[in-house]
Amino acid sequence: MSDSDDSDGSRGDSPDLDDTRYYLNRELSHLEFQKRVLHEALDERTPLLERVRFLGLFTKNLDEFFMKRVGGLKQQIDAGVTDPTVDGRTPREQWREILDTTGPMFDRQTDCYREVIRPALAEAGVEIVDYDGLTAAERERMRAYFEESVLPTLTPLAFDPAHPFPFISNLSLSLGVFVRHDADEDPIFTRIKVPQNRPRLVPVEEGSRYVLLEDLIEAHLDLLMPNVEVLDTAPFRITRNAEVHRDGEVAEDLIEAIEEVIEQRRFATAVRLEIGADAPEAMIDLLRNQLDLDPEEVFRRAGPLDYRDFSTLVDLDRPDLKRERWSPLPHPRFAEGPNADVSLHGADLFDEIASDDVLLHHPYHSFDGTVQRFLDAAANDPDVLAIKAAIYRTASDSQVIQRLIDAADNGKQVAVMVELKARFDEQNNLQWVRKLEENGIHVAYGTVGLKTHTKTALVVREEDDGVKLYSHVATGNYHSETAKGYVDLGLLTADRDVGQDLVTVFNFFTGPSLDEEFRKLLVAPVTMRERFTDLVRREARYARAGRPARIVAKMNALEDPEMVKELYRASMAGVDIDLLVRDICRLRPGIEGVSDTVTVRSVVGRFLEHSRIYYFENGAGPDDPDDGGERRTPGSRPATDDGGDPQYFVGSADWMTRNLDYRVEAVAPVTDPDLREQLRFVLEVMLHDNRSGWEMNADGSYDQRTPGSDPVWGTQEILMAAARAAHECDDDRGIDTDHPASPGDLLVAGGADGTSDADATDDATD
Repeated sequence: MSDSDDSDGSRGDSPDLDDTRYYLNRELSHLEFQKRVLHEALDERTPLLERVRFLGLFTKNLDEFFMKRVGGLKQQIDAGVTDPTVDGRTPREQWREILDTTGPMFDRQTDCYREVIRPALAEAGVEIVDYDGLTAAERERMRAYFEESVLPTLTPLAFDPAHPFPFISNLSLSLGVFVRHDADEDPIFTRIKVPQNRPRLVPVEEGSRYVLLEDLIEAHLDLLMPNVEVLDTAPFRITRNAEVHRDGEVAEDLIEAIEEVIEQRRFATAVRLEIGADAPEAMIDLLRNQLDLDPEEVFRRAGPLDYRDFSTLVDLDRPDLKRERWSPLPHPRFAEGPNADVSLHGADLFDEIASDDVLLHHPYHSFDGTVQRFLDAAANDPDVLAIKAAIYRTASDSQVIQRLIDAADNGKQVAVMVELKARFDEQNNLQWVRKLEENGIHVAYGTVGLKTHTKTALVVREEDDGVKLYSHVATGNYHSETAKGYVDLGLLTADRDVGQDLVTVFNFFTGPSLDEEFRKLLVAPVTMRERFTDLVRREARYARAGRPARIVAKMNALEDPEMVKELYRASMAGVDIDLLVRDICRLRPGIEGVSDTVTVRSVVGRFLEHSRIYYFENGAGPDDPDDGGERRTPGSRPATDDGGDPQYFVGSADWMTRNLDYRVEAVAPVTDPDLREQLRFVLEVMLHDNRSGWEMNADGSYDQRTPGSDPVWGTQEILMAAARAAHECDDDRGIDTDHPASPGDLLVAGGADGTSDADATDDATD
């Protein structure tokens, strides 16, 4: 088969874009991202306690990967699915490659801890000691602590003819022990769960000397199981499948179905066993047989099996081992700041939004001082008639939910869409549904066949000239805690068309169907795929006509095969394409004749890049004769008479099949010239990043970009500096985005000390 339809931007002699060699595997591409996360723990430029934090993040991310992705593959294998993905791999082939890939990654994590981080911590005065390394006096204190505070919480569970094999919960750390009463009897296996409500790093000397809880338990088995001979011990940990489903996509009672899913996860099939490197084969065989695991699913690991609890160290008061704390700043347009009393003066906030759109950029801008303040004003302003919001994830102590309840108490119409199927947040969202309904608020919590992933809110307000609509369209959740560590964008606008589109979207949540006509928003699953496809094809037409043609797309993942094809066709037509993709990317850049004009970059830093920005040059790109052959800066030349304006979009959707076809998503155009300049500046800085940036090779591997003799450009440090500068001069641009002479200038403008980015990153935390 050959893609020869010129109307879609391809050429008559183009290669067969259905060929599997043009597509990277989704799962292996995601593991490449996790390698970049782990690299932050290995990078000497990263402050020591931040490196410890990245060890924990790597554990957390791989846990979720095995629960979701490996669990899903095992379900397909058990169901006999053999259909290959677009890259040509069957479920079984993917499963085997994942296990082959992750083993060395776990070894690298262990080596990083044992050979680099643990010695460096000791040198800095923070020791994690083996129990045998304690002094006699310390062992005496630890034995007393164990008897008083740990022993009462432990429950040894034996497996013998009188006792069934114990249930082992997902991701719980356990100690496996072989014991016997007499020398001539068979060993008995006993499982001891390491309690999660006791400190994992037990302080021998607070702040400077610790011993692991599992080591403390192992050293005192004589107190827990007296009068037996301990033959062997080994720590172990199992991971269970999270991809459990009830028959049918949505049950008649969705709440009942979600509660059932949560319960089923506790007993789901195991997909991985991690166990101490010195564990006896007999213990591994026993666990493998009881958990129905293949030999390939067993990972022998030296050292700690779980680094998530090492956050205890990250919280130490050791500023010399951390980056300087970053406190999100008020947006310059909301100069009163997050503590302002807006309950009586909400009209000022709405007047500000009505005068010009506002672009929020978290965590550079405070969530509390922007989004929360917007909802505060809406809840208390007597002229507000209604508030509608879509909640995918939110904090456990959410002030967003409280403001919606306050609004209802104040007599406003409130409607909330809470997505109960938000994975791993189902229980939290169930609790919020119940609280909202108890306060008389109408809650929608599910749509047949779709997840609601859009992050939007709408305020309806009565004003002198009629009813006005104020909209918030965002890339991130209404979650005050993740807003401190995730990079996200939000658009506040009084644009009537955007507001009317949101009215239509919210009506879908409670009504029978989703309208297929929208004025400005790109809405999945009805218009977004077609609109993005048209925008890519338009750039291809401009390129064939010899006009400027450029696409810059920042997203979390590029997985959808059809969008990859469209980008290949655009590249073959001559479109310059820069992709800023945080993790999964199926597209292979730099293939001769297919993707010569495509670069794929990824930025991994102190904050998680989570925002989505889509830029299309629209025949109005820059023309800089002094660019030295470098890729053009997006949108830095004004529109010409024979071309249109460059177009920018922000919103909740990645270019993944699930986002485009199986979720309710919203992406908004950004039309205000000043806001487009801000987005242009963000993209430019990211494309120049030579500190936290990585560039993909055609085989899917990545090379970290380095500055060499050039100035150091670190995206997040520069954007923090820009936020400081904007705050100090009370201007939402803050710096000259048209002519950023150098990253040093930006850092100085933002109040930094003018040191290199590598030095600057040693002074901040996620």
